Amino acid sequence: MTEALDTATKSLISALTAISDDVERYEAAEKLKARIDREVKQVKAEVAKSLYDGRSWAAVGRMLGVTGSRAEQISRAAR
Repeated sequence: MTEALDTATKSLISALTAISDDVERYEAAEKLKARIDREVKQVKAEVAKSLYDGRSWAAVGRMLGVTGSRAEQISRAAR
């Protein structure tokens, strides 16, 4: 993980742990996880679409460590 991502992650965790109410902290953690999941899915889709430019899905899959059909599925999240 890059230093910037590590710093950002520590900041987010610190913000969560600063919430004193246990239920509120749990709910905030769930909301944060859902948002991060959505955003990461979008980034991965954009990467897959970018790699596809001039390549086959099989080639993109090899680059990402998945099958070609899975690479194509990942790319669809950007639509």
